[in-house]
Amino acid sequence: MKKSPNQALGLSIIPGLGQFYNGQKLKAGLFFGAFLIFVVEMIFFGWSALTGLITLGTVPMEDHSMFLMVKGTLQLLILVIFIMFYVLNLRDARQTAKQINEGHKIPVSFSEMRESLGTNGFPYLLTMPAYLLMIFTIILPVLVTLFMAFTNYDFNHIPPAQLIDWNGLENFKNMFFLSTYRATFGAVFSWTLIWTMCATTLQIVLGIFVAVVAHQDFIKFKRIFGIIFLLPWAVPAFVTILSFSNIFNDSAGAINVQVIPFLNHIFFTHIPSIDWMTDPFWTKVALIMIQGWLGFPYIYVLVTGILQSISDDLYEAATIDGATALQKFNNITLPAIFSVAAPTFVTQYTFNFNNFSIIYLFNNGGPGDVGGGAGNSDILISWIYKLTTNTTPQYGLASAVTIIISAIVIGVSLLVFKKTNAFKMEG
Repeated sequence: MKKSPNQALGLSIIPGLGQFYNGQKLKAGLFFGAFLIFVVEMIFFGWSALTGLITLGTVPMEDHSMFLMVKGTLQLLILVIFIMFYVLNLRDARQTAKQINEGHKIPVSFSEMRESLGTNGFPYLLTMPAYLLMIFTIILPVLVTLFMAFTNYDFNHIPPAQLIDWNGLENFKNMFFLSTYRATFGAVFSWTLIWTMCATTLQIVLGIFVAVVAHQDFIKFKRIFGIIFLLPWAVPAFVTILSFSNIFNDSAGAINVQVIPFLNHIFFTHIPSIDWMTDPFWTKVALIMIQGWLGFPYIYVLVTGILQSISDDLYEAATIDGATALQKFNNITLPAIFSVAAPTFVTQYTFNFNNFSIIYLFNNGGPGDVGGGAGNSDILISWIYKLTTNTTPQYGLASAVTIIISAIVIGVSLLVFKKTNAFKMEG
């Protein structure tokens, strides 16, 4: 029998009725059952959770604003999932009616639905658990952090003793217009950019250089050198960072006590001891050098694999044409490296933009401070840590800074990926 797509669509205002109209009674029961579960959930939990998200509590010591925010955010996600289900219900009813009119056989019984789901819906069955897990383990915390940026959650508003209130864009306003935080954000953000560019570029350049040199035919004992170059990567990073923290110690570190006097004795120079841990400039120099040391082995391994895939015929043809070693590198080696490793290089920049461990372990963001609880060598991520762990925590402000970091990293990554055609699939 012919079915009216518009009538099926209209009946699906109540999920399941459109499917029942199309003769799919089992599917109708499933859709209507899911609808009833959502209605019951909204009556007994959902509505109060959404109300709590709006008010964040009314009675101190009884209402916990953070719990209400998490519950409300969770309910918001459930509501979004139901809206997607509701749209699917409308679309399914209308499309099925069209298929019936076109003479297609539609699954009605349980076995037919199972067979149809196994053939047409198999990819969705595989990916659905991953999507659900992602929603509740990634999107939920991100949304809670996002909402916290628009509240007055600080040391004066610690639940449950005090309630948290929505304050709009106040945290962002303070960050950019309040003199203390504006100066701190400017100093920390500028150093974060310098740190990211210098440290990452150093490790990439060093990794490419070492890989290219070690790949040359005249180099002997390549495996031994390969093992040596991998040592910084093999040793846990926090152990290396703490060791370097001792090596760069102003008074008892190996650099000032042994290396510099040795250089003065060999080259008859008078290089003074350097205040690695107490001078902000030299602390930053040390951090960049240490990250170059820690990061280059990964680039070395990556580039070594790429170099082995480049055909020797290209170099032989370039030699016949009279190309120099520099021309071969610029026109053959470097393009081959970037065509494969460009996405990885981008991830190295984004990683160092949020590289908390080296900043914290080397000198705890010091020396000194630039105001707002941030030290001279703090980057944005380590400043966020201090904003949330000091004696006067500023959780709302820290969440606002987190949003800015995320926007910068995502924006720059997408731009670079687009410009380099990273992850572009054939066809």
